[in-house]
Amino acid sequence: MATLVRGTHPKEIPVSGRGRARQALAPVVLLLAAGLAACGGDAEPPATSQSPRTEGDSVVVEVTREGDTFTPNGERVDLGTGQTLVLEVTADEAGELHVHSTPEQDIAYEEGTSEHEITVDRPGVVEVESHDPDSIVLQLEVR
Repeated sequence: MATLVRGTHPKEIPVSGRGRARQALAPVVLLLAAGLAACGGDAEPPATSQSPRTEGDSVVVEVTREGDTFTPNGERVDLGTGQTLVLEVTADEAGELHVHSTPEQDIAYEEGTSEHEITVDRPGVVEVESHDPDSIVLQLEVR
């Protein structure tokens, strides 16, 4: 740490390398903080067509398969025990989804658009996945 010597001007006080680094980083830190504050907010992300929706007593989720990519991709969906989950599947090729509930359920779908209903009777987190290609499509949080 530099000490002030009588008769010297504060601008003439020698600054160590570490001090210069701190001085150089200060404007960067301020800019980053201002940017984060501007991005922060309480606004909800915009809803997409992929978001779960409720229709009557059912939860409806749109599932899209394009090649080896699924949308949604691991999204968590709240579901009541015994509540119907409707999967609206749009796929560019046929495949199968596996619901790792007790008992397990398989959903075969064709190329194009199809609709499938399932229910889960036990609380817990249940994965809906594809084994070909390997992908977790949904995580059902059943309560």
